[in-house]
Amino acid sequence: MRIVSMLPSATEILFALGLGDAVAGVTFECDFPPEARSKPIVVRTRLPEALSAEEIDRRVAEFVSRGESLYSIDADALRAIEPDLVVTQDLCHVCAASPQDLGAALAALPQMPSVLSLNPKTLADVWHDVLTVGAATGKATEARALAAELERRVAAVEAAVAGTRERPRVLCMEWLDPPYTGGHWVPEMVARAGGSDLLGRAGEPSFRVRWEEILAARPEVIVVMPCGYHLEQVKQQFAATRLPAGWGDLPAVRNGRVFAVDASSYFSRPGPRLATGVEILARAIHLARVGFALPSGAIEPLGLRAAFQQAV
Repeated sequence: MRIVSMLPSATEILFALGLGDAVAGVTFECDFPPEARSKPIVVRTRLPEALSAEEIDRRVAEFVSRGESLYSIDADALRAIEPDLVVTQDLCHVCAASPQDLGAALAALPQMPSVLSLNPKTLADVWHDVLTVGAATGKATEARALAAELERRVAAVEAAVAGTRERPRVLCMEWLDPPYTGGHWVPEMVARAGGSDLLGRAGEPSFRVRWEEILAARPEVIVVMPCGYHLEQVKQQFAATRLPAGWGDLPAVRNGRVFAVDASSYFSRPGPRLATGVEILARAIHLARVGFALPSGAIEPLGLRAAFQQAV
């Protein structure tokens, strides 16, 4: 079977199910596991490199207003692969290529492949997508085992924080300029990690918020997770963000509870590593009360001094 994955989370699922050799094409963002980087790239972004967060937000809005895709599909590469299965999504046209992007490219193929579209909005949906991919690729047994293990890990986090009465108020910042709060599975991740998401809506898309709303919410924990960025990039984005007057007075800032995380690996992509994301959130929310071993480069506190220096 020759499989083309048009979203990084699907690539991670495929490799986790032992299908790495069958993956014949990926997107420019497919960087996990490392072996995925060696696969032919069939999807690229139309956004220029090195844009600021504000410029990216503006360019995305322009593409959306014109009804244009943010992605281009390499029809020649797709034709050379002649895939049996294409895995895509129709959840967020900003995050990855969608079935609509495939039309002309698929029409040019000598034989139409099967197209599997994943559209998760909750953790349960993500685990179900694992089963769906397994069923479509002859890996149903492996998929059931993986989905069960992921849910077991999340349940272990819930059990670890169940004994505390505290449910700290948490703000998850999915974008910084302008600010967005995390949506879809992120509020559920916060809840299962023992926190109370202040602004996010479980199962619904992320949305833009005003700095005034953030200040009024008085978060006790702030997790900075701009979509699509790894830890060092998140820290750079935060350092470049002009924070509002009053930022330094927030409980999270005063108490040193502002954290940068590897958003791309553990929060943005609806794949197996969301279970690790729940473990990361539990550490941020409850500190020493949970002792899960976390990957290197997963989370880092953002210092109080840095926050005050940036506030205007």
